[in-house]
Amino acid sequence: MTDRRLWSYKDIAAHIRVQPDTVRSYRKHGLLPEPDHVESGKPYWYADTIRAWVASRPGNRARKDG
Repeated sequence: MTDRRLWSYKDIAAHIRVQPDTVRSYRKHGLLPEPDHVESGKPYWYADTIRAWVASRPGNRARKDG
């Protein structure tokens, strides 16, 4: 099952527990995948795209919420 919700910088930041400006910096430095959709000049990514990116990031470790 695919998750087709579009995430903004704010959504990505909440998912990886950083500030939105950090996510913008990741994109500026080419660390974030290309946006899946651009609307009025604003980039958006599918949730599954970001989850795959997070899983493949160097230093990724399983996070346990709790």
